Amino acid sequence: MTNELLFFLGFLAFIILMLSIDLGLFNKKDHEVSLKEASIMSSIWVSFALAFYVVLRLWGDKLHDIQDFTHLQEITQKHLHNIKLIPDDFAASIEIYKKNLSLEYLTGYVVEYALSVDNIFVMVLIFTSFGVPSKYYHRVLVWGIIGAIVLRFLFIFLGATLINRFEWILYVFGLFLVYTGIMMFINRNEEEEIDPKNHKVVKFASKYFAVYPSFVDNHFFHKENGKKYITPLFLVLLVIEFTDLIFAVDSIPAIFAVTKDPYIVFFSNIFAILGLRSMFFLLVNIIHKFHYLKIGLSFLLVFIGLKMLAHHWLEEWGFTTAHSLYVIVGILAISVIASLLFPKKAEANNS
Repeated sequence: MTNELLFFLGFLAFIILMLSIDLGLFNKKDHEVSLKEASIMSSIWVSFALAFYVVLRLWGDKLHDIQDFTHLQEITQKHLHNIKLIPDDFAASIEIYKKNLSLEYLTGYVVEYALSVDNIFVMVLIFTSFGVPSKYYHRVLVWGIIGAIVLRFLFIFLGATLINRFEWILYVFGLFLVYTGIMMFINRNEEEEIDPKNHKVVKFASKYFAVYPSFVDNHFFHKENGKKYITPLFLVLLVIEFTDLIFAVDSIPAIFAVTKDPYIVFFSNIFAILGLRSMFFLLVNIIHKFHYLKIGLSFLLVFIGLKMLAHHWLEEWGFTTAHSLYVIVGILAISVIASLLFPKKAEANNS
C-alpha cells in the first residue's frame, strides 16, 4: 500500500469518525442548533483545518513519499507547483515544497469556504420554501455533507485526470470561472425563488417514487399499509445535494487554479464543506447583512479565472501561491467590511 493511499485513507477515517460523533453522539435528539453550539462546532472545524495545514507544513513530503530530488522534481512538474527548487540542496528544496504545498491547501480552503457562503443563501431559501422545521436542519445538512463528500471525490479526481491528460482544459475552467463571476455580478440583486412543487428534482423524484404528503418526524422514508414512501424531508435532501452539485461546478475548478494536486484539492474542499454546516447556523440569521459579499465572490471568481488563464505569465512575473492568498483574503475582507460600514438603507433605518 502506497503512502498516498495510506495518507488518504487516514484522512477519510478521521472524517468518518468526526461525522459519526457529530451525528450520533452529540445529536441523538433533533433540536434547533443554538448560536453557542454553532460557534463551538465552527471553532472545532476551523481548528482541525488549520491543524491540517500544520501537518502539511511539517510532513507534506510524506503525502507522495518523496525520497530524493529526482522524485521531488517529478511531483513538482506533475502537479505544476509554482516553485523553484535548489538542485544541490535536497533538504532546502523539500522545505520549499512543503511550505508551498501547505499554502496551496490553505488558499484552497479559504476559497472553498468563501464560496460556501453563497451556498448558505440557497440553503436558507430551500428550507424556507419547503417549510422544514428548524430542528431538522442539522440532520438534513449532515447527510447532505456525506453525499457532497462522495460527489466531490468523483469530481476532483476526474478533474485531475483530465488536467493531466489535457492541460488546455485549465483554460476552459478559467473562461468558465470568469463567465460565472461576471454573471454573478450582473445578477447580484435578483431575488432567488424556489417553487417546491415545480422544482426539477421534486418532479423527477415524484415520477419514480411515492411521496408522502407530510413530514414524518425526522424520517426520510415512511411505510404505511405495506407501501413505502419517501418523505418531504428526503426531497429536501435531494434538492440540497443537487444544489451542491451545481456549486461544485464553480468551486472545484476554482481550487484547481490554486493547486493541481488532487489530494490537496480534496483535503481543502472537504474541510470547507465540513465547516459549512456549523457556519450555516452561525450565519442563517445575519447572512442578509453581508450584502456586498455577492460582489466580493464575483470578483473572487473572476480573479481566479484570470489567474488560471494567465498562469504561465504570472509564474514568470514571480506571482506565487502566497500572493494569491493575499488577493483572495483582501477581496473577502473588503466585501465584508464594506457590508458592515455601509448597510442597506432599510437596515440602517431600522437600527
